This record gives sequence, structure tokens and C-alpha cells, in this order.
Amino acid sequence: METTYPSPAFDDIRPVNDAEVPQAVEDLISSDGLWRALSYIAPDADRAALIETMRSCRTKAEFKQTISYKTVMAIARRSTFSLTISGRSRLPEGKAPCTFISNHRDIVLDAAFLNVLLYDVGYDMTQIAIGDNLLIYPWIRLLVRLNNSFIVKRNLSARRLLENSRILSAYIRHTLRQTHESIWIAQREGRAKDSNDQTQTSVLKMLCMAGEGDEGLLDNLMELNIVPIAISYEYDPCDYLKAREFQLRRDDLNYVKSERDDLLSMETGIMGDKGRVHFTIGTPPNDTLR
Repeated sequence: METTYPSPAFDDIRPVNDAEVPQAVEDLISSDGLWRALSYIAPDADRAALIETMRSCRTKAEFKQTISYKTVMAIARRSTFSLTISGRSRLPEGKAPCTFISNHRDIVLDAAFLNVLLYDVGYDMTQIAIGDNLLIYPWIRLLVRLNNSFIVKRNLSARRLLENSRILSAYIRHTLRQTHESIWIAQREGRAKDSNDQTQTSVLKMLCMAGEGDEGLLDNLMELNIVPIAISYEYDPCDYLKAREFQLRRDDLNYVKSERDDLLSMETGIMGDKGRVHFTIGTPPNDTLR
């Protein structure tokens, strides 16, 4: 099914439309940055065969199933002992679109692993929320938009943050109601460096901003069909990087991460040993709120 986005306000944050996929693929293929990254992540990849496969993708769904799925599974085989999921019976019946909210351990792989696990049990892959601070190079922005990700803008003034939160909330509602796709979003901005997995109130407030005016907070939350997920990594390859950042922030109130810090965290998280990785689907709040 073709996905369209009627509001121009969504243009800065939405994934590509299916009609835009062929050109986006060509732009991605022409990016030297992509091939440099792949030479590090998958040095044995057949470039010519991969280009041919990429060009065969005419929709985002095809790109995710033929490119993204295989890439993520290759990473899992290389860097995990096992990748498992439990609580499948708690998934909404009839594949109803839902809002997956999870703790946040790895910049790239939390949502990527969830999508391949959902796909393996016959559930549709989600749209993924990703912070624009991670879109360091144009080819990364293009790749995540091809992979059906939508962009969360960070480091904004208070006024612009409020405006963009409203747009983001409206986009999520549109995705659930009109395009009938599930979405994934982390329960907080950034990974929990201290393993405190408490959901940020600001995330819930943002999700409710686009609710109907005469509906209460609980009704707005129920419309989102939230499904909580707990993610566990036996080993965190970024543990020393998180500890370093945590200490730097403690010792220097003006400390700001660099783009290189984010790149190093992405590379280390993808390539490092993670041991047993497990996703637990929790009980949807709607089951107790009804």
C-alpha cells in the first residue's frame, strides 16, 4: 500500500514515500560514505550483488525485507549469542497498529532487532523514531528514511521544541490511524547511561499532544495502543563509553557530546559482543485502563 503524508508539516520528519524509493536508492548507492561503512561492518559483502538487490526495491517494505532484515540478522549472528523474544501473546490481535515503547540500550540496534523479531513472528515491522543528532552525514539520513524511520528533532529552543513536539505527535497519530503502521519510540531521550529505565514524562506528554481536545489523558493514551517492551543485553559493548560520558557530564556541567562520540557509540554498539539479547513484550496498559 502506498504511504502518503498529506501535511507538508511532516516533510522534514517523515520517511520517504514509496514513489521516492528508486531515486533514494540511487542517491544512496552513489554515496561513498555508505560503502566505507559497509567495508567496516560487512567486509565480505558483494558490492555488485548488493547494488543489484537495492535497485530491485521499489517500496520501503521491499527495502526493509531484502536489505535491512538481512543486514540486521548478519549483525546478530556475528555479535550475539542469541536474539530472542517472549510475550508474543500480548501483541495486539489482528496486527492492530500500536506504539511500542521500550527502554533504550543501543542507538541503532534496539529498534532494528525488534523489527526483525516482529517480522519473524509474522508481525509488521514498525516505523522507528530516531534523533536528528545521529544523522551526521546525508547518507545516514537517507538510509534511515528508506528504512521507514521518522526524525525527532533535538536541541531546539523552548518555542521550537513545543512546535515540533506537536508536529511529531500529529505524525504519530497519522501513522497509527491513516497508514495503519506501528511505531517504535524510546521511553526517554537518549540511552539510559545509569540504567535508570524510568519513562520520561515529556515523552508521554508529546504523544498526547495531538489527541482530541475533549478527550481526557487516559483516553488519549489508550488511542495510542501502547505496548511496553523491556530490552536486555547480556553484555553492553558501549558500557565504557556510557560510563565515560556519565562521568564527564557529572564533572563538567557544560560538557557536550561531539558527533564523533555518537559515531563511535554507533560503531561499537553494532560490532561489539552483546551475548544473549532478549526482548520481553509487556502487558499493554489498555488492558488495565479499560
